[in-house]
Amino acid sequence: MNTPLKNRYDFVLVFDVKDGNPNGDPDAGNLPRVDAESGQGIVTDVCLKRKIRNFVQMTQGSNPGYDIFVKEKAILNQLIGDAYKRLDIDLENPPSDEKDGKKRNDKGAGQGKEIDKARLQMCKSYYDIRTFGAVMSTGANAGQVRGPVQMTFGRSVDPVVTLEHSITRMAVATEAEAEKQGGDNRTMGRKNTIPYGIYVAYGFVSANLANQTGFCEEDLNLLWDALANMFEHDRSAARGLMSTQKLVLFKHESAIGNAPAHKLFDLVKIKKCNPADVPARSFADYAVSVDYSALPDKVEIIEKL
Repeated sequence: MNTPLKNRYDFVLVFDVKDGNPNGDPDAGNLPRVDAESGQGIVTDVCLKRKIRNFVQMTQGSNPGYDIFVKEKAILNQLIGDAYKRLDIDLENPPSDEKDGKKRNDKGAGQGKEIDKARLQMCKSYYDIRTFGAVMSTGANAGQVRGPVQMTFGRSVDPVVTLEHSITRMAVATEAEAEKQGGDNRTMGRKNTIPYGIYVAYGFVSANLANQTGFCEEDLNLLWDALANMFEHDRSAARGLMSTQKLVLFKHESAIGNAPAHKLFDLVKIKKCNPADVPARSFADYAVSVDYSALPDKVEIIEKL
């Protein structure tokens, strides 16, 4: 059952990391991402969406309509081509661009636009396309989809400190390396972590865009489940201990919304409990509160965690 989305949502995601690297920067030797001016830690929206995709693929990937388009080892143009085949559109002469595609009818159908039909087919098949959108004009053109769910970077509440740790391995990779070491098979390495950081990311769900892509109430509930549990199935030595600590939803009465998102986000307060000179090392060192008294009319607060 696909129940159309009738309400706009905004949400606040609060998560933390302890003794780990929440999001390495490939341009900086995979060091944790940090705002150079403020010292605040950063986790990109792409990183968070990857974890959502992985959760959906793990829990729902075998169900029709819940495959993931952008996944490990995927060849995107082949997946777009598969959509054309399912629609019996001639892949020997696909539309060269969206303007061309809109002029042409499906083979034997006599009506409809090839690119539009391919776009709808991709939305129907792939959860991440109808959720986050996608550019699908790189091969057999299926156009572009603007996703109803968008997220900001996660940013730490306080500046974070990046620590560098020396590590050793009691083995070498090759015999030549062993001979070079003179029988001492230890090799040295580096590991960079953040001792502790609490991060906040903001998200937006558009009911109008959702109805264009087919993103429904059932998909929305899966999104909330993924945000609450995505770190539980994304463990690694590099990421340390990462956890979703708070998920606050703002449900608008209407599809276009009843209050500005930034004013709703201001209702979620995060304050450090420790004295200024005592570094935070756990979630218990912060107090998270939601100001219900200043909630605008026709907006409902739902605390998932």
